[in-house]
Amino acid sequence: MYIRTRDGEAEPSLDLTEHVLKALAHRSRLLIVQTIGRGEACVTDLQQVVGSDMSTVSKHLTVLKSAGVVEDRKAGLQVFYRLRIPCIADFVHCIGSVMAGLPVTLPQELLPGRCDGQTPSD
Repeated sequence: MYIRTRDGEAEPSLDLTEHVLKALAHRSRLLIVQTIGRGEACVTDLQQVVGSDMSTVSKHLTVLKSAGVVEDRKAGLQVFYRLRIPCIADFVHCIGSVMAGLPVTLPQELLPGRCDGQTPSD
């Protein structure tokens, strides 16, 4: 589902964004996103990071996969997971940095006060 902006361009529905954010709303799933944000990982790798048994990690991966956050790749008997939405790792890092009081560098188009899509030199 898409909504139309003032300039007529289509944007993803807030329902889809809400679904993704709900999927991220668990510490173990955030750890998984941070880990595979650095590169592919299998369930065994993620087990060590999360500190849970294989079935629990698999359930977390199912939630993330059904929300479209991660995708998998089979290699023989192993399944490797990677981010389908690569910017989510940056999003999670940004939130953590801001909440910890650390400086965050944003791309020019995301700077506050630039809602018109213009850069300061325009």
